[in-house]
Amino acid sequence: MIKPTTPEPTIHSLFEPQTGTWQYVVADPSTHDAVIIDSVLDYDPSTQKITTSTADSILRLITSHSYNVTHILETHAHADHLTAASYLAARLAQTTQGGTRPPIGIGRRITQVQSAFGRKYEVPEDERAATVFDTLFDDDETFAIGGLTARVVHLPGHTPDHIGYVIGDNVFCGDSIFPPDIGTARCDFPGGDAASLYASAQKLLAMPGHVRIFTGHDYPPASRGAPVPWTSVSEHRERNVHLAGEVGVREFVERRTERDSGLAAPRLLHQSLQVNVRAGRLPGRSADGVRLLRLPVRVEGAEW
Repeated sequence: MIKPTTPEPTIHSLFEPQTGTWQYVVADPSTHDAVIIDSVLDYDPSTQKITTSTADSILRLITSHSYNVTHILETHAHADHLTAASYLAARLAQTTQGGTRPPIGIGRRITQVQSAFGRKYEVPEDERAATVFDTLFDDDETFAIGGLTARVVHLPGHTPDHIGYVIGDNVFCGDSIFPPDIGTARCDFPGGDAASLYASAQKLLAMPGHVRIFTGHDYPPASRGAPVPWTSVSEHRERNVHLAGEVGVREFVERRTERDSGLAAPRLLHQSLQVNVRAGRLPGRSADGVRLLRLPVRVEGAEW
């Protein structure tokens, strides 16, 4: 008897150039059920304006393919862009029969991140409770996307809450591994750990060589040109600048730590974390009816 092959999804890769973010719509071609992974809200720090043109392009794609979105997924609490998860959930609830709102899912360790950054930015407790997310996934938990099965894999290192999603012969790894000429993600955020990232990367590279690793970001050098959403496991084993060859954990940690020490903070670090621990919900209004985010101020020289 010939063993049936695993059903493969239809994958739409959408690149957001301002933050270098890859967003994904992953669908079961037989049922048209679909999920959205790591969506982006547009944010202009010079005007403090949030707009939805990037998220609206996802909605247009969903409409054009008659997809039924069953989940909106996050790989982690991003520190470089604002998630559009809550906006998309609200808009999809307006357009689906019965007003069904697709659940927003993330790994269960998001509570650690909510606690740490909620206190730092004084986010009200009801706006950073675990319940702002609809689903908190356990490690190795599975769920259905139509006739497809998705599996959750814990990939800590970049952040402690970080997870990936294995769907068919594809893994959506968020900010764990980048394209081979860039390497891996930074580990200098609170809760980040280079040794943990090395273990997560080895978990990915232990998958069969034909499996495609879809990344959360790309920052293509001029020598390469266009951003790429995925690279096979076998290509990463051969060419990833941080992982190829016989790189051990000690060497990786030394390289990653040295690299991270020279990196500037993400441009939207503070805005992103305050929105993303809320699952993309906007801050509540002040007494004057204004929505506010908290930003740190650095004083050079003596304070007064």
